[in-house]
Amino acid sequence: MLVNCAAYRDGQKLADIQLHDIPAYLAEPDCFIWVALSEADTDEIESVGRYFNLPELAVEDAMVSHQRPKIEEYGECLFAVMHLVETVGDELNVGEVDVFVGKNYVVSVRNNTKVGFLGVRQRCEEEPHLLRKGPAFVLYALMDAVVERYFPVLEALETESEEIEAQIFSEKTSRDTIERLYDLKLKVGTLRHAVIPLKEATGKLFGGRVPTLVFALQDYFRDVFDHLNRIDGTMESLRENIATAIQINLSLVTFEAGEVNKRLAAYAGIFAVVTMFAGIWGMNFKEMPELSWEYGYPMALAVMVLSGAGLFWRFRRAGWL
Repeated sequence: MLVNCAAYRDGQKLADIQLHDIPAYLAEPDCFIWVALSEADTDEIESVGRYFNLPELAVEDAMVSHQRPKIEEYGECLFAVMHLVETVGDELNVGEVDVFVGKNYVVSVRNNTKVGFLGVRQRCEEEPHLLRKGPAFVLYALMDAVVERYFPVLEALETESEEIEAQIFSEKTSRDTIERLYDLKLKVGTLRHAVIPLKEATGKLFGGRVPTLVFALQDYFRDVFDHLNRIDGTMESLRENIATAIQINLSLVTFEAGEVNKRLAAYAGIFAVVTMFAGIWGMNFKEMPELSWEYGYPMALAVMVLSGAGLFWRFRRAGWL
């Protein structure tokens, strides 16, 4: 559906307009249109595309969700795809925003997310000296808003990692801990799939061959790139921490299994000695002096108990029990 459609000139908002008013405002000099769509269907995207003569291939990409983050150049039009990553309960929801930018228009199509960009529009309108730079500044503002929303997600993942690490050493290792670690690893991977391609694409907007449309705003896009670079560095540290935690967790599992095996081996050794004595005196040979001795039976029990107790003390001292 259409969220907002407005015309701007010289950093000032001229009016909120309807789609059928777009051709009239496009004909005015130094005027650009900013259209925001949410969960738009094929007909709506094609209709808006005809008003601005949007590239056919880019329009097809906007109709299909789950595109890889990218920034493509189609003549005088830039087409950007960004992933919107947000926390919903204990899970991560991945939405998408597709942005078309030309010399006199900006069209954003938002899908699979409830978080809008009304705050971005308000911010731009409150800074007319920047909005005067035209559609390129709107693209920067949208990209900056998307990237800024990655930081709370990253902080939540770091907090979860610290909680799991504390759990590893505060209680016995369990299957739940391993499952949480792998779930956290998947979440970091989800965020990484949104950040890394966008970082690579943003690098095309400053230095070297830069599209004419954004040439005057290279410093702004370099700032977005720096933010993405910081997020990337933090994610790498977080991934290493998770890998280390998994290794420690598996080592603790192995250690606990070894402790159990030592206890079982110790008790098996104790019972093996006792069983040996019981087996010897239970062979029923006729010529066994102990069988005719009055205290033979108590003596046999005493030997078995004392041998078992001696082995128990020895294993206990060695740390096996």
